[in-house]
Amino acid sequence: MGAPMAGFLPRLRLLVAALWAGSLWAVGYLVAPTLFATLSDRVLAGSIAGSMFHSMALLSLGCGLAMLLLLWRATPGWDGKRRRTVLAIIVLMVMCTVVSHFGLQPMMAELRAAAGPSGVMESAMKSRFGMLHGVSSGIYLIQSLLAGWLVLKQT
Repeated sequence: MGAPMAGFLPRLRLLVAALWAGSLWAVGYLVAPTLFATLSDRVLAGSIAGSMFHSMALLSLGCGLAMLLLLWRATPGWDGKRRRTVLAIIVLMVMCTVVSHFGLQPMMAELRAAAGPSGVMESAMKSRFGMLHGVSSGIYLIQSLLAGWLVLKQT
């Protein structure tokens, strides 16, 4: 790898890690709570938040792929232990996205659709939705903590 690329790729790796972590934190801990605090229509707030989390899931998959490629190409000075640790963090973060977005979110969407226009929180499915939402939130918290660790492991 040439000298200019040798300096560029590690910086790009840090930038991708920061983008991934920062977007997780912004959407999950700033945007979504602000929507529910600001909008009087909780169904609308949930719909917008759902769209944001969908975009976040796609971004997570892209960042995960980019980080894997950069881990392979842009870590020549890293020892095996550090590489394995960062690989494990990336894989766990992607798994969080896959489980939440492709496992839990479709079940939650099904409950929302069955509840109709009054919203799932006004239906008999409220407790099941609440349980799924709690599990999803826990996974998101774990992913957010892993994201912080991922950024720290870049330096």
